[in-house]
Parts: sequence; C-alpha cells; structure tokens
Amino acid sequence: MKICFSKYQGTGNDFILIDNRDKSFPAENISLVEKLCDRRFGIGCDGLMLLENEEGFDFKMRYFNSDGKEGSMCGNGGRCIVAFAYKLNIIKDKAHFIAVDGEHFANISFEDEQLIVSLQMQHVSEIENGENFYYLNTGSPHYTKFIANHDNFDTFTEGKAIRYNKRFKEVGTNVNFISGDNNHIQVSTYERGVEDETYSCGTGVVASSISAKIQFKTESNHFYVKTLGGNLEVYFDYKKDDKFENIWLKGPATFVFNGKLEF
Repeated sequence: MKICFSKYQGTGNDFILIDNRDKSFPAENISLVEKLCDRRFGIGCDGLMLLENEEGFDFKMRYFNSDGKEGSMCGNGGRCIVAFAYKLNIIKDKAHFIAVDGEHFANISFEDEQLIVSLQMQHVSEIENGENFYYLNTGSPHYTKFIANHDNFDTFTEGKAIRYNKRFKEVGTNVNFISGDNNHIQVSTYERGVEDETYSCGTGVVASSISAKIQFKTESNHFYVKTLGGNLEVYFDYKKDDKFENIWLKGPATFVFNGKLEF
C-alpha cells in the first residue's frame, strides 16, 4: 500500500501530514504511526496528522503523538495542517476546522514571502496558581514554571522530572520553562507523547504567555515568544478573574518536502 505525505514544520515543531479524506490510512495501527515518526527508522517527526472530511467544517484534524497514540490538541500542528489544506486547495485565506478540543478558526497571510498562519485557540478560564508555577489547559495540559534564564538550562532533565512526578506520572503533562519579562519571553518545552524537549510547542507557548500575563502583571495582551525553533506571537482578550478569550497563536508554517510511503 502506498501513501502520499507532506512534511511541515512550525518553528521547528515538525509533522507528517496525510490527506486521509478517503479514510485509507490505518490510523488504529499504533506501531505503524510510531515507526513513521521515528527519526532513525522512519520519516521522523514530533507528530503525525490526518486531514479528514467533517460535515460543517473545511476539514477535521486528527493528531497523533510520536508514540503512535492519538493525542490532544497541538497548536503548531494546527497551524501546519491549515497550511497543508491551503496547498491542497481546500481553503483559501481562512479556515474553519474541527479538532479533538473543538472548533478552530484560522487566517493565512504572507510576510516577506513566508506563509504565516494565525490560529484561534480555545478559551482558558481554569488556571491553577502554585508556588512559581501555573497549571492550565490550552487544548493540552501544561505546567509552566518561571526560571531566571535559559543559559545552560537542562529542559529535558528538569521537564522529565515534573512530567513523571507523583502527580502527573499516570496521565502526563507538558512542561514549559519561561524566562524574560513583560511581554517578551523565552519558552522551552518538554512534551509528553514525544517524551523529549521539542523545538517549539504551540499550546505550550500559549500557556506560557497566559502565565506570564498573570505573573508579570503586564498591561499588554500581545506576547512575543522566542523558542528554540523560532519566534511566535500570542494575543488575547484578558477578562477579570484571570479569564482569557479570543486567543490567537501566530507564526510561520513551513512546507519541507513531499514523499510517498510504501508499507
């Protein structure tokens, strides 16, 4: 059996994209998905996505972590699948699609000939505020912690220790470390499912921006975020009692290559 796929990356967060509108891809085959995501024995990526038909929407997004299991929402993945739908001529400059966490809207623009996708995320209202950390869900669960700076900081070791601690070991959580101040921050992320530090995490960047808004008590609702893989922007409407609405994640969604898979 042959499958055509495309590789995309959003600030270094890379994905396999498959047009599965004919439902030909065996999504239930966890070992196959895991093998395709493997960087040594497969194509290599942080996650695999299927674009499928869904009545009332431009398309449906199904996201699988690199461990082969279907996962929660992926922000950079959402931006990349919008770029993929644009390339397939499913959409023009706007998209309305459904994902595991609900419906999303997105806009496409071009800046310096680079394709930029702005993705609307879900509202956030339940935020746990602990001692120098926050815990919230931005489509995926995120633990955010503030650090002095990222110089020589070991995101993998520190993130893994939190992800597998007594509280999170069974279900897991993504772990983000934040440095900077005001509305300019740097974020590094240990992702569950990938079980490693990734170059970027869209839902993590959103969670970190929301956390920074509360932590720094800044008046700005527009955040500029540096990740290992590049720069992203997050902007939102801030309501009283730490409620966040109209949340948008903006950044490049870059085509890497096409390929054919035989298995």
